[in-house]
Amino acid sequence: MRNAMTWTMLLIAVGVTELVGFPGIVEAAERPNIIIIVSDDMGFSDIGCFGSEIATPNLDKLAAGGLRFTNFHNNAKCSETRASLLTGLWHQQSKNLKLPNHITLAEAIKPAGYATMMSGKWHLAGSPPVRGFDRYFGFLSGAINFFTGMDWQAGTNLMRLDKEEYKVPKDFYSTNAFTDYATEFIDEALDADKDRPFFLYLAYNAPHFPLHALPEDIAKYKGKYNVGWDVIRQRRHARLKKLGIIDDTWRLSERDANVEKWNELSAREKAFLAPMMEVYAAMVDRLDQNIGRLVTHLKERDEFDNTLILFFSDNGACPYQRLRTDVLTPGPVESDIAYDARWANMCNTPLRLYKQYAHEGGSATPMIAHWPNGIQARGELTGYTAHLVDLMPTVINLSGAKYPVKYNGKNILPMEGTSLVPAFNGAKTRDADKPIFWEYSGNHAVRNGKWKLVAERSKGWELYDLSKDRSETQDLTAKQPKRVQQMAVQYDVWAKRTGARNHAKSEKLKPSTQSQLFDLDKILKGK
Repeated sequence: MRNAMTWTMLLIAVGVTELVGFPGIVEAAERPNIIIIVSDDMGFSDIGCFGSEIATPNLDKLAAGGLRFTNFHNNAKCSETRASLLTGLWHQQSKNLKLPNHITLAEAIKPAGYATMMSGKWHLAGSPPVRGFDRYFGFLSGAINFFTGMDWQAGTNLMRLDKEEYKVPKDFYSTNAFTDYATEFIDEALDADKDRPFFLYLAYNAPHFPLHALPEDIAKYKGKYNVGWDVIRQRRHARLKKLGIIDDTWRLSERDANVEKWNELSAREKAFLAPMMEVYAAMVDRLDQNIGRLVTHLKERDEFDNTLILFFSDNGACPYQRLRTDVLTPGPVESDIAYDARWANMCNTPLRLYKQYAHEGGSATPMIAHWPNGIQARGELTGYTAHLVDLMPTVINLSGAKYPVKYNGKNILPMEGTSLVPAFNGAKTRDADKPIFWEYSGNHAVRNGKWKLVAERSKGWELYDLSKDRSETQDLTAKQPKRVQQMAVQYDVWAKRTGARNHAKSEKLKPSTQSQLFDLDKILKGK
């Protein structure tokens, strides 16, 4: 028995009372391995088990053997999501790990006897080796060329193996490499001590721009998106209903007002735009293939059944247009292009808006929880409201770790979330005393039960009853002025406590310029 510590002993040790009545967890004989897998800039409906036409059989199998969360949320932005994921705090509290008032998941779980490892994108202050990870492979910045590993902005090499610079081989493709090292680290830990549990944080950079994919993957999707975003949005919406993920309360939001109808585009414009989605789909496909490789490896090492796997995206689909070379066809190493808000609108079906926004299209992510020894659900769905800040208390519960008051002589802020263990075993609702908040770049919101008060930067509040309008299509501010006032105060109190922008400051900002569209006339002139 791993570490000879039963769950009864663990519950006593950490003083957990909320798990009583959830037999699937309490009866587990061993502490689980824990793997958190994060995709990058992936939309709400971009995997098969959440309505996509993209082939993701391995994620679909995990969903069929576990639990799908339809109401799990991130911080709607890359670094900010990773900060809350690792600390259990709102990202404003740690300033993306720049402040000394927090610990990471790795630092929390290592004293409980876990081997700690990370592979992939860091995008925070410091580096994994100095933040509790025994082993690290990946890159320290926000985006790289998938084939060369060079930093997308600076053009320098920020790839690292532990603390040393890593020079990529000729056959490098980042999605494959991150899995290679993840499995290598797992083998290393198990070979050293097969009874020691491990924690793996696997942060893929797919399908973040630039749109780079392997030719054999792109070939699978050739011509598949020629019907355009309007038709595919309708198809995804219908498929989501068929899967039971959504119902009539998830209306298909209106196409972004700035996005053209696909049928109004010229043949030349369609020929420029469709391949972007083909390559994006290929990147998601390759991501899924690598998750399949990881699962196979866990099975070969007889670790699959007692490994908790959590999969989700760091934010909604990305609406930033990028074109930095004269290569208009996405895919190869020399290309440097991203799709814009046109396809992002489709990838977030049926939700409004995108990455950066506090609306559902920015923060809602497909989330899969799989753990045969601890989660009894098989192919079930849960509408339990959850957020990244819930991961720290979940890991603390499951690992038997102790969350400290001090770390390295510094005072540590208390956890902001609530354990997801009850949700793993059938609980339907979140702790009423644990509302959820968002703020990034002036886009902000508060979620309390079924009610969500949300605002874009430079704009006023909008109020939605998400139990009847998950896609945020019917603003109720005029009908519910008292509720708006109460929740607005709740938001501003939170903002003051955490260092987020309050509503008044956000309303004074200029409108966001980050929902972007290619100037098709300019790009295609003479083509």
